[in-house]
Amino acid sequence: MTTELRRLRNYIDGEFRDAADGRTTEVVNPATGEPYATAPLSGQADVDAAMAAAATAFPAWRDLVPAERQKALLKIADAFEARAEELVAVESENTGKPLALTASEEIPPMIDQIRFFAGAARMLEGRSAGEYMDGLTSIIRREPIGVCAQVAPWNYPMMMAVWKFAPALAAGNTVVLKPSDTTPASTVLMAEIIGEVLTELGHPRGVFNVICGDRETGRLMVEHSVPAMASITGSVRAGMQVAESASKDLKRVHLELGGKAPVVVFEDTDIAKAVEDISVAGFFNAGQDCTAATRVLVHESIHDEFVTALAKAAADTRTGAPDDEDVLYGPLNNANQLAQVSGFIDRLPAHAKVEAGGHRVGEKGFFYAPTVVSGLKQEDEIIQKEVFGPVITVQSFTDEAQAVSYANGVEYALASSVWTKDHARAMRMSKALDFGCVWINTHIPLVAEMPHGGFKKSGYGKDLSAYGFEDYTRIKHVMTSLDG
Repeated sequence: MTTELRRLRNYIDGEFRDAADGRTTEVVNPATGEPYATAPLSGQADVDAAMAAAATAFPAWRDLVPAERQKALLKIADAFEARAEELVAVESENTGKPLALTASEEIPPMIDQIRFFAGAARMLEGRSAGEYMDGLTSIIRREPIGVCAQVAPWNYPMMMAVWKFAPALAAGNTVVLKPSDTTPASTVLMAEIIGEVLTELGHPRGVFNVICGDRETGRLMVEHSVPAMASITGSVRAGMQVAESASKDLKRVHLELGGKAPVVVFEDTDIAKAVEDISVAGFFNAGQDCTAATRVLVHESIHDEFVTALAKAAADTRTGAPDDEDVLYGPLNNANQLAQVSGFIDRLPAHAKVEAGGHRVGEKGFFYAPTVVSGLKQEDEIIQKEVFGPVITVQSFTDEAQAVSYANGVEYALASSVWTKDHARAMRMSKALDFGCVWINTHIPLVAEMPHGGFKKSGYGKDLSAYGFEDYTRIKHVMTSLDG
């Protein structure tokens, strides 16, 4: 007996639609490895329709007083809160994530972030007027950019969609959002919820649009003539392709890409606490987080003790089915990701030692064991490249200078952390570490008020915070003659 697959659809101009040419892709539940839905494989006609809807809606949405955009976002946040259980269920099927952790760790910050940007909508202001030339007054207008083409990743489909649409809508832009082809379900549900709110408030139907598809769909969006901005969270390769595509007509680009976060542990650290916190920050969401604590650098005097404790923490960490409340994380997102993570372990050099894990868990779904690898050198592949799985590497360093050299010696520069009781050392390290975020004696907390974004090949632009909000605006100078 064959179970009928759920049918997901695009959301364009206030209505759900199949792809214009009828093409679809299968969507697989990572916890089972089995397809559970089909989604549109959108092409040029679908992208054209979504962009036309967003462009038509833009003038009216742009010209709303900020209080009206705030009201819409607050109602969206309320609607997400009211339908939280439904969102959690769909996201868990979408990603294989544990139900309990999705409910506790994703829904509350998502709702808070929408409400933060609802408040930011009323802070869209320029600098005070002033006379900088005799007889002339200058003012600064901060305006929305226009239509935003946005591509969200598969590691946090719901939350990353919020990071995209909330600041864009708050600033007065309209949106065409594409979820990953492996995780479209929760974004389609969010479109339903957002669409109901916007319709209820009488706003234009094309303010928020969702189109499903693959990498080619994303390319069509970025290269389309309508959007004034392209925003993507994804791999370095994808970001570079987006930047290249957007350069053809000089679109503004916002990129949040890969990470390889160093976790620098000094000899005065409380080892037990550090191991507990770092193991959670490294294995949470199966390590599928650009800020994950996956590259640990430990002072040589405590290296062996730390590795032993971390290996035990890994052995005590469980992965499993979404309805199991005792697991820290679920499966890797897809078969390709499982192969990528496995490949890093299979290709380890002879001097590396697998202290824990290093293998697939079960034969059903894409689960991978919590893994710790020691004995590594700075030039090793697993140190230099993003694994994006539940794998924590450990290196030894001799002094502060070497710790900084090792930490900064990769092409990524998104997040980092320092573990020490020495305040002066923590301050020196926070200055020396070439990363967009430095945590001290913690790793991975985020708040809506603070910016998230990196340097180097981790991309540019900020998510969250007033800085992220400003990324979705443009600045206009207006000068007036005082002579009448």
